[in-house]
Amino acid sequence: MDEELRRHLDGLRTLQRVSRELNAARDLIVTLQTVVDSVVESLGFGVALINLVHDDVLEVAAVAAIDEANDIRELKGQHAPRSAWDEILTAAQPLGALLYLPHGDAKLPDEVPTWMPEAATSTEADAWHPEDVLVAPLYAPDGELVGVLSVDLPATGRMPDPMQRELLEMFAAQAAIAVDNARLHGELLRTMDKLKQEQDALKASEDSFRQAFENAPSGMAMAGLGNPGEHRLLRVNAALCEMLGYSDDELRRIGLSTIVHPDDQDHIPVGSRYTQRDMRLKDSKRKTVWVSMTSSVVSNAAGIPDFQLIHFQDISERRLREVELTHRATHDPLTGLPNRAELHTRLEMLVAEGAKVAVLYCDLELFKQVNDQYGHDVGDFVLVEIAHRLRTHVRKHDTVARVGGDEFVLVLRDITLEEAETLSSRLSDDVARAVSHGDDRIYVRASIGIGDSSKATTVKELLRAADQAMYRAKAGNRATS
Repeated sequence: MDEELRRHLDGLRTLQRVSRELNAARDLIVTLQTVVDSVVESLGFGVALINLVHDDVLEVAAVAAIDEANDIRELKGQHAPRSAWDEILTAAQPLGALLYLPHGDAKLPDEVPTWMPEAATSTEADAWHPEDVLVAPLYAPDGELVGVLSVDLPATGRMPDPMQRELLEMFAAQAAIAVDNARLHGELLRTMDKLKQEQDALKASEDSFRQAFENAPSGMAMAGLGNPGEHRLLRVNAALCEMLGYSDDELRRIGLSTIVHPDDQDHIPVGSRYTQRDMRLKDSKRKTVWVSMTSSVVSNAAGIPDFQLIHFQDISERRLREVELTHRATHDPLTGLPNRAELHTRLEMLVAEGAKVAVLYCDLELFKQVNDQYGHDVGDFVLVEIAHRLRTHVRKHDTVARVGGDEFVLVLRDITLEEAETLSSRLSDDVARAVSHGDDRIYVRASIGIGDSSKATTVKELLRAADQAMYRAKAGNRATS
């Protein structure tokens, strides 16, 4: 496997692991340390740091260096004024979502904690200089700067290539999610603390509690503690009505069970002293709303449980970002097909289940000539069209993946070898049809090899069998052309 591709896949796998750890709600600093450690271990940088925004300063919160003896670790805990970082971010050049400040373009403010590596310099045009600065600003969904991820000492000694930069952007996005989640968690804890205070004050002032409940910026509900099957709502606030598109009367009439997603009915709090989890609600138009639900039992002045107080924080946007990041990590950006890493994951699941599987390895002949004659933009157009044609021949539960520049793999479940061979013939005919691009009619053809689970029992064996069969088909195509 090409070393650059291997590094890309390793980086994506590490990104998925970091994402899983982030979703496990680990401590913020531990999560950020995982991010910088992964940047150093998987992306080919010798140093990585994350600075977090605290009021008007940025503090070094996480540091990772490939050299354990490196005194860069002494930077952790040091801080600089926000204005100094604003100077750096303003002076730097955009490089995708990253910012790059070449050595000599501007002097770093004295207040910013810095470390100068003992590294040789080169005069080559794309050589990395010890005084170069490459950072990824971390922005919350509302656009507020919450931190900065910075890197140094690329292992190649050169400016990071586009693949490295794209992976670095993904890791920066995960770090931004971690910071944003921590802020949301802090706000939730502060809200719950305020509500607890209001509960204590309820003994003296029912009116004070009612005002806090009604004016809360996120959804609130009071549920009865009677028959668990009823899940009766005693009171709801305006924010919950607005979130779900129901009136106050409608929500109290239909009850909690109606607005909770069918698959999350078991998550409905039933008399628990304290419950916290993510779950799905259904609004008045039956659309799904992801919420962070926190529930606690409120007792009356006599200490007897009186009602369940439930807080709903809309986290749909955060969930959407997580889905988008996962999709980017597992799919080809040009065709939208699963990439090599996702193909292996799906194939491993099928093999583990003992499913009857056929793997078709498809290589496009004449594609290099298309790029040479028409250019890469037209080549990309052809790849997208071929990907579409391949998808039209398979079922919903089958997989079509792009695993290389002009290579595709199809994974077909519950299909015989004879059926796979028939499908291969249809695919070859369809791929051979001209691709129309403006006035041009462009031709490519497919060499397809088949590996099936009757002879191969592991993922490696299936892919190897299909790959070898593809090369035999390629040789046959050349012999007859």
